[in-house]
Amino acid sequence: MDTNEIIAVFAALSQITRLEVFRLLVRNEPGGLPAGELARLLDVPHNTMSSHLGVLSRSGLIRSQRRGRSIIYRASIARMNDLLGFMVNDCCAGHPELCHPQLSDIIPDSSRKSDAKT
Repeated sequence: MDTNEIIAVFAALSQITRLEVFRLLVRNEPGGLPAGELARLLDVPHNTMSSHLGVLSRSGLIRSQRRGRSIIYRASIARMNDLLGFMVNDCCAGHPELCHPQLSDIIPDSSRKSDAKT
């Protein structure tokens, strides 16, 4: 990820509803959630939720897929892992391997798998 992509990701997550949407989608991987369910669970009007989902989609943090009449949103675990990798890449004076034990504590093995891009 380049610096502009990182800034876009942080900007997307810098608003409380978008942060909560992303966290909720991460918790609901791999099935994802429809937009209406996200709006209901977070008590956000549907049109407002659409705006938030657009920001998160443009940042690459979430993906959408049409299933019948619904659009299902899923977190991009690969994008999240790219963000975490970017953050620790320069840690410890250029020795990122020193951060791996800490990273292992916060990222379970099952979450480190790259998800397919759609």
